[in-house]
Amino acid sequence: MADESGKHLEVALVAAERTVWQGQAKIVIARTTDGDLGILPGHAPLLGLLQGGTVQVRTVDDEFFVAAAPEGFISVANDRVSILAENAEMGHDIDLEQARLDLERAHAAGTSSEGEHEEHVRIAEARLRAAEQAD
Repeated sequence: MADESGKHLEVALVAAERTVWQGQAKIVIARTTDGDLGILPGHAPLLGLLQGGTVQVRTVDDEFFVAAAPEGFISVANDRVSILAENAEMGHDIDLEQARLDLERAHAAGTSSEGEHEEHVRIAEARLRAAEQAD
């Protein structure tokens, strides 16, 4: 649905233990299990599972940021967008070189279970993508 003049989204990006970012936005873009999703004011209500690791936001002040959110949920209702992720952090807070090293280590590391290894790799990939897009 097209952005109506003066309308905006109230957005909250929340990790398990803290609010990562909260504010007003023109658009939120996230990848869900159903595909890429662009949310503008007036969007129909929905609940989805995040996939792909990053969430992009354009604020009402025309600032753009990317956050790493490798797994979680997105909820949209009444121009409110809630993004809930166990691990989430702003891309500009992630050291790009460290994120590259962390991904290499995650690929190389053996863990007690395949699922745990895949989770570490997903988190490292999301952090790297967010840092690259924020750079």
